[in-house]
Amino acid sequence: MLEKLFGPKSIAVIGASRQEGKVGHSVLKNLLQYGYKGKLYPINPKAEEILGIRTYSTIFSVEGKIDLAVVVIPSRFVPPILKDCVKKGVDSVIIISAGFKESGKEGSKLEREIVEIVNNSSIRLLGPNCLGVIDTASSLNTSFAAGMPSRGNIAFFSQSGALCTAVLDWALEEDVGFSKFISLGNKADIDEVDLLLALADDPETKVILGYLEGIGNGIRFMEVAKEVSQKKPIIITKSGRTQAGARAASSHTGTLTGSETAYEAAFRQCGVIRAETVEALFDYAIAFAYQPLPRGPNLAILTNAGGPGIIAADAAEKSILQMASFREKTIGKLRKELPANASIYNPIDVVGDAGADRYEKAMRALIDDPAVDSLVVILTPQAMTEIKETAETINRISSTVSDKPIVSSFMGRLEVKVGMRILRAGKIPNYSYPERAISALEAMVKYRKWKETPSGKALSFEVNKKKVEEIFSKAKEKGKANLTPEETREVLFAYGFSLPKRIVTETSREAISAADSLSYPVVMKIVSPDILHKSDIGGVKIGISEKSQVARSFEHLISNAKRFMPEALILGVAVEEMVEPGREVILGSSRDPSFGPLLMFGLGGIYVETLKDVSFRIAPLNILEADSMIREIRSYPILKGVRGEEPSDLIAVKEALLRLSQLVTDFPEILEMDINPLMVLPAGKGAVVIDSRLTIKI
Repeated sequence: MLEKLFGPKSIAVIGASRQEGKVGHSVLKNLLQYGYKGKLYPINPKAEEILGIRTYSTIFSVEGKIDLAVVVIPSRFVPPILKDCVKKGVDSVIIISAGFKESGKEGSKLEREIVEIVNNSSIRLLGPNCLGVIDTASSLNTSFAAGMPSRGNIAFFSQSGALCTAVLDWALEEDVGFSKFISLGNKADIDEVDLLLALADDPETKVILGYLEGIGNGIRFMEVAKEVSQKKPIIITKSGRTQAGARAASSHTGTLTGSETAYEAAFRQCGVIRAETVEALFDYAIAFAYQPLPRGPNLAILTNAGGPGIIAADAAEKSILQMASFREKTIGKLRKELPANASIYNPIDVVGDAGADRYEKAMRALIDDPAVDSLVVILTPQAMTEIKETAETINRISSTVSDKPIVSSFMGRLEVKVGMRILRAGKIPNYSYPERAISALEAMVKYRKWKETPSGKALSFEVNKKKVEEIFSKAKEKGKANLTPEETREVLFAYGFSLPKRIVTETSREAISAADSLSYPVVMKIVSPDILHKSDIGGVKIGISEKSQVARSFEHLISNAKRFMPEALILGVAVEEMVEPGREVILGSSRDPSFGPLLMFGLGGIYVETLKDVSFRIAPLNILEADSMIREIRSYPILKGVRGEEPSDLIAVKEALLRLSQLVTDFPEILEMDINPLMVLPAGKGAVVIDSRLTIKI
């Protein structure tokens, strides 16, 4: 896939220029300078040769096959040139030219035109408005960037061409090798999904990095990323976080979610490692590229200074890593080999006068301990510190003794520069500060844990889908987006949710009759399609145990509704059987434009938006994902039962999440839905929907 983009045997540079400093000149120069071995065809009707190579007036002047065309001409001329490429039988095209949808209305029109040309042909197109492609294995540099990274096993793709150039400059300074550099540009054709598929089977690539500003087809991305993550780590930095929650939303779920919530959930479910910063992106990259995955979370910290060791231990405590508890044999070795004032418990402090030999003895003891899964070696430059020799020792142990990941933190800059250079040559990830080393190891442990987690079973319930179709069809005919409480109850009942008995009444006399038939105590609620959060306006009364209370409550509920929301349509008062006390949780869904239905779970009731103790996943859920949603919230111990309290029926909660997942997956027109609260009864007694609301697209 995309073979001719990364390994073309012939390239036409359309817009090759004689003038130094022009993009068309830089692209051709890079192809020549960095050793591209295929045939080159500069296309320029006004020149006979450029950089010593014969030029051609058009691509039709070229007699041979053209695998790849690199287009560097003004945007208005691109569509006809692209048509020429189709006629010539060009396999792949890179449009470096800018001036498309990023530039306004006219540019958007041009981009739609090139998309139509591509869609009606077999050409694969990268860009427009991109930097180009670098493939170190084939000595290919179609970019106009200054420099070429050394050959390595990290692939990097980016929506930002400028970020590509900055990263390339960093790679040259740090001597970090890359397999491929790909600038996506506007993603008119080739996008991140295409690249994941191509890089998954690329023998030159061990780690896949990406910088994204958005994902077009989120569902397809998740399918592919989940498959590729089983083969190679995918590490992505996603920008644009501040736009989260910009969409106005009326439901609890809508209030608590935004596009970033969906990205977090999607990445988590498909094994993508999210790097919060570009610095973290490359911190993680070198760890994955240079070192083996840890077998587990148990970490040993080795330092020559107490303060940095404590900083590292604090960072580990906040992560999923665990401070390793050493075997007695290891403690005995450390006690024997280290001075009396050294700390032989984790973190191990070999003290400030430690030379390379002391570091080596401690490292060997730790590496030999089966209770240690990974090692962080911290060095601060002190008077007696053997920086060069210690770095060489770390390299030697890593390459000859250890099958466990070793990362280092040589703190400082000037004094430790020689050590950093040696570590870099030995493929030891080195970080200026211990927290960054800990963060990189945590990413590796999370990835291993994800890979080793079995795929959960999909579960489908027998439901009355036809009934829901009828309800939605009638609502759409009436142009009604917000379903009434009765319609919402019917939808939930059709999908197997438990609901209390309920009678809607229009007079206090009807309410008394309803309460008598249900048996006391009862709950009374205002019924209105315009009042979404009833508790906020005093629209709910609970624990009503006699007729006189029913009549008074009826009048109060109507009065409160009219006072606080005079424009609301009031349909009456619902009388419901009172469900036995339990734990209140919330289930919800909102539709994300990229990923589809985003599910929410958390502790429910009136405090959900204040506490924000919630978890999220993209539907459809499997059994393991539903279970992890429940366990993820901070208040999970309350549901499990604390201090002798009865545990809640977590099996019923899990089933409710799976039923909701099936509902919102079956009906893409569901925009927002809340079940709040779902009353969870003690274990074995089930869970009952107390209140709910549903909004559909009309």
